[in-house]
Amino acid sequence: MKAIAVIPARLASTRLPRKMLREIAGKPLIGVVYEAVLASPLLDRVIVATDSEEILEVCRQHGWNAEMTSASHRSGTERVREVSGRVTADIYINVQGDEPLTRPEHIATLLAVMKDASVQVGTVMTPAAEEDISNPNAVKVVTDSNGRALYFSRATIPFDRDGTRPRYFKHLGLYAYRKAALDRFVALPESSLEKSERLEQLRFLENGIPIFVGETPHDSVGVDTEEDLQRVIEILQRVR
Repeated sequence: MKAIAVIPARLASTRLPRKMLREIAGKPLIGVVYEAVLASPLLDRVIVATDSEEILEVCRQHGWNAEMTSASHRSGTERVREVSGRVTADIYINVQGDEPLTRPEHIATLLAVMKDASVQVGTVMTPAAEEDISNPNAVKVVTDSNGRALYFSRATIPFDRDGTRPRYFKHLGLYAYRKAALDRFVALPESSLEKSERLEQLRFLENGIPIFVGETPHDSVGVDTEEDLQRVIEILQRVR
């Protein structure tokens, strides 16, 4: 399969202003993510897709492959879909620009899910750490026995009514799509569950488009707040 990775990156961010350009070990966040994704040997190309001239210029200065996309996009998925209209591939991987702990193993897990030609959308989960189980910023996912997502939520799912201590899985911010799934996504209106949870992947589920989920032991930390940023900095300092 020819696979390319697209990293949607916008400068506007409400919880952590200008987070794409916040520095981690001397590099802007978008560059840390780009180089982490580029480490995968399974990808044909890695592209930063942005609507910010400032991000585009920073990428060009560092030699990171970047393209301008429309400022009217409401989601990263729409930005990936625009790129898919210019770049031909079998699989388009969406790595959110605030996922600096992305690993080649994450990409490999995603592509393993997509080996089944019937799968239109894939993503990744990992066993949830104790502190993430009740954290609304850590999205949880429940799947059926075949790895198909039943639901994604910021709430703690499944609910442990009788104290049986179920396994909790945290959803990681990486997706794989076929072109037809991207085209279908942008043709659909924003769904009610998507609006409620602020989780765009629920648009697929609410419209009967299955998402299959691969499991990885490798956790990640999405940078949404100043605390997340400091946590990532500490993690990367420990592994170096």
